[in-house]
Amino acid sequence: MQVRLLRFGSIEVEGREHNNDIVIEGGRVRKRKKKLSKPYRDDFGHTPLSPGEELPWGGDRLIVGTGAYGSLPIMPEVVEEARRRGVDLTALPTEDACRLIASLDADEVHAILHVTC
Repeated sequence: MQVRLLRFGSIEVEGREHNNDIVIEGGRVRKRKKKLSKPYRDDFGHTPLSPGEELPWGGDRLIVGTGAYGSLPIMPEVVEEARRRGVDLTALPTEDACRLIASLDADEVHAILHVTC
């Protein structure tokens, strides 16, 4: 699957540019809805990835692109839920996550990609 971080705040998926965080679920792309994570912002200094979001749990691996500088916090409850479900949670800076995704077939991709910090 072709995914690349174009610049801070912008990512391209299969030739289409997105200017917001995205979720990829089995090759389908949608905007990340982080409203339910915003109440935790003060605790983390940044809106974290929380279990309240619609996370793409459909595969055996969840790839989290943690931003251009790797600053997206992941709440411990998300890590625990991945463990409970038997899902390998792979968190790395978004540019590295894009390289990993590029080596996968679209239907294998379950990812959350943060496009800023």
